[in-house]
Amino acid sequence: MLIAIFADIHANRQAFEACLAQARDQGARRIILLGDYVGYGGDPEWTVDTVMDLIDNGAVAVQGNHDSAIGNPREELNPEAQIAIEWTRGMLGASQRKFLAGLPLTLNDGDRLYVHAEASSPKSWIYVMSTSKAAHSIAATSAHVTFCGHIHRPALYSTSATAKMTAFTPAGGVAIPLLPGRRWLAVLGAVGQPRDGNPAASYAMLDSERQQLTYCRAPYDVEQAAAQIRKNHLPPWFAHRLFVGQ
Repeated sequence: MLIAIFADIHANRQAFEACLAQARDQGARRIILLGDYVGYGGDPEWTVDTVMDLIDNGAVAVQGNHDSAIGNPREELNPEAQIAIEWTRGMLGASQRKFLAGLPLTLNDGDRLYVHAEASSPKSWIYVMSTSKAAHSIAATSAHVTFCGHIHRPALYSTSATAKMTAFTPAGGVAIPLLPGRRWLAVLGAVGQPRDGNPAASYAMLDSERQQLTYCRAPYDVEQAAAQIRKNHLPPWFAHRLFVGQ
């Protein structure tokens, strides 16, 4: 089965639509959503409604820190991100806010674990940006593969039976075998706000039968997404960074 996995949509309708369309064209039969549906972008209502509809049709989803912040004012975000969260709170209805608050932090699916940040302390929202942080996350679960987002940059880590770690930045469009003799941490790039220098939306496709993972990029109408941010008077940097992938 081909499974499409998305993280960090961040209320970017144009990017999410492009990723969904591309994944379906490639034959995706199931959808996994790894959190941060809101924040930064200008279409939170549409995004949350779309995620809710996807779940009604068999998708599964976990909660991200921006989703948590909608109902939890104690959640710490940087000042600009906080501006977007406060605006988003006013845009979402009660049922949408309840939905975000009720999402789980992790989901187990056979030999796979889904989480927004990492597995050792999901609520701490730790950024996996080193092999030591990746090793800590891998050691916290028995899953063959853990999938996460949060850092907005694609990365792939693995560890052997002797705890030897590997780390690399995966190339787009290349099927990577998730070898059974290793345990893996797959960090997805962001759908709605990539930060790896490539403005194209990022997601991944898992072939669960062949145990192969492919990182994918989907070009989208960045100008329209940026215009929606400007229209809603959100911080201008949120619009500019979409063009440069930072």
